[in-house]
Amino acid sequence: MTIRRLAAAISVLALAAASAAHAEDAPKFARIFGDHSVLQRGASANVWGTAAPSQTVTVAFNGQTVTAMADAKGKWRTQLTGLKPGGPYTLTATAGTATTTLNDIMVGDVYLCGGQSNMQFPARLSTGAWGEIGASYNPNIRFIKIDNDSEPAPLDDLKTPAAWKVAGPDTTGDISAVCYYMSKTLQKEQNVPVGFIDSDWGGTTIQGWISAGALRTMPGYAKDIDLVAAYAVSPEKAMAQQGADLEAWWDGRDPTMKTQRAYISPKFNDAAWPSLIPTSSWKDTGIAEFRDFDGVAWFRTTVTLTDAQAKTANELTLGPIDTYDTTWVNGVRVGGAAMPWMWRDYKVPAGAFKPGVNVIVIRVLSGGGGNGGLTGQVQFRGIKTSDGQYIPLNAPWKYKATTRLKGLSIPPAPWDVPTSLTTLYNGMIAPLAGYTVKLTAWYQGEANAGAAKEYQALLPLMMNDWRKAWGQPDMPFLVAQLSSFGSVSTQPGPSGWAELREAQALAVKGDPHAALAVTLDVGDRTDIHPTQKNIVGQRLARGARAVAYGEAVTPGGPEATGVTRSGSDLVISFKDTNGGLRSYSSDTAIGFEVCAGDACKYAIAVPSGDTVVLKGANAPGITSVRYAWSDAPYVNLYSADDLPAVPFRLDVK
Repeated sequence: MTIRRLAAAISVLALAAASAAHAEDAPKFARIFGDHSVLQRGASANVWGTAAPSQTVTVAFNGQTVTAMADAKGKWRTQLTGLKPGGPYTLTATAGTATTTLNDIMVGDVYLCGGQSNMQFPARLSTGAWGEIGASYNPNIRFIKIDNDSEPAPLDDLKTPAAWKVAGPDTTGDISAVCYYMSKTLQKEQNVPVGFIDSDWGGTTIQGWISAGALRTMPGYAKDIDLVAAYAVSPEKAMAQQGADLEAWWDGRDPTMKTQRAYISPKFNDAAWPSLIPTSSWKDTGIAEFRDFDGVAWFRTTVTLTDAQAKTANELTLGPIDTYDTTWVNGVRVGGAAMPWMWRDYKVPAGAFKPGVNVIVIRVLSGGGGNGGLTGQVQFRGIKTSDGQYIPLNAPWKYKATTRLKGLSIPPAPWDVPTSLTTLYNGMIAPLAGYTVKLTAWYQGEANAGAAKEYQALLPLMMNDWRKAWGQPDMPFLVAQLSSFGSVSTQPGPSGWAELREAQALAVKGDPHAALAVTLDVGDRTDIHPTQKNIVGQRLARGARAVAYGEAVTPGGPEATGVTRSGSDLVISFKDTNGGLRSYSSDTAIGFEVCAGDACKYAIAVPSGDTVVLKGANAPGITSVRYAWSDAPYVNLYSADDLPAVPFRLDVK
């Protein structure tokens, strides 16, 4: 019996080993594919993955069989055509006798959602989420959240396999609220399964989401694009090059910086410096020399590591720093950032940490825009190791305030999130490119406010860049316009947010496959993340009906088309009023201005059918009119079907 049992056990182990080897030899799908995913109906749906070089791969789905040949690098790609809505189905890839199977696959419409924090904003924090999420189970809505990943070179595939999820009380709360509500609305209207891909990162600028090839066509970007490419090859060399440029920048602005650089050396004697344990900004420490200090301050601390810890230490975490920092470990520059809210998590090259005492040095600039210093809590500062250890930085920091400076902004490294160039495209868009979609929704712009003229060129550049990457030249783009945030206006004046909204509107206007969703009436002037995401999602769905589904509906709210002089009045014509303009809670519409050059004043505006009449506004010297021209405007002008008018600025001929 013992021999028989031993033989049986050996047989089971052999079968298990053979099965494991068989699975290892099986062709693989790209990681964007997974159980519960959705394939695009109608159009040719791209399917791709890896296998042994030159191996023939057979893909089977709902009775359709197609083949592909893996190239010399083991990559294969094919298409499934004419897919009709339905499911669930299985999707298999077979090479030889080995097969990989994905289960619970649906066919319907696929949406890609991108942007910064207002797209990333989770459904559980949105208005009405208490009831919405609890009732969100719907097997015909699926989604995947792409992990934040900044890469100096484009990835062929995601770093981790896809985790597609079915909408329900346990899953919906953490996904993009705007994308979920848009998808829910369209799924109900189209009555087909819907899957959406949520790829966004809070606080990021649009430049990070554009490929290197496309961004290089913009003036002034080539040098930094080259530096990002160099970083992909050798981070140490690229860091050294960028560090040299940074120090040259400092030498041009602070003549004492050459002397101060002695503080970087681990051998520098800082015994005469005072100490503190930073837990707030330096202006809030109660230290006299920091009370009204704007400029440069240095911080130094030490940590003792064992030989094993030094060999595995690979990351330094410091929490937030206000505002600009450059950080060294034992004299080796490991990073820097330029946002006061941005947590500093710096990868440290092998060999930078040493057994024994290690010296960490931080140079901080607060040029008057903040209160300066290491503003996070002590527990957020430490060293991470490759084997999962966390070594806290509990020791006091030596500090020295040096040069008083005000109004300076340090140029960030081109790979530093949130202002990086092309790195988000590389890590979070390139691996998805080709996964056939019905449309793309984009909600971003807050981080680019103040540079509206450039954004007007960057947004169309990005839209066409993604279309090219997907091989879908007519891919519909839905753009959520910036909401209201910031100071309210008691007098007309300039507004960076209004200019950014105009840039978004003009970019959409010049694109026959794009639609704009106005959001300023559901904003919050005290919160950059307004919670009325359901309404934003519904308005994006309205745009989708027009530009993606070809329905005979207006894509959005009333849009001004021109202004004419009529006696003592100015008359503004609108399209897409859907039955005439309405002004809520008043006979007049607020937020209209007439301008003589840069001098503007409020105007009395009366809606009348498809026009707004600016009473008595046709004065000599009037050159333009504008509407909702404020960071946080109050508005009451709507279409007959309750859509807000698009903010605008028009010349008066």
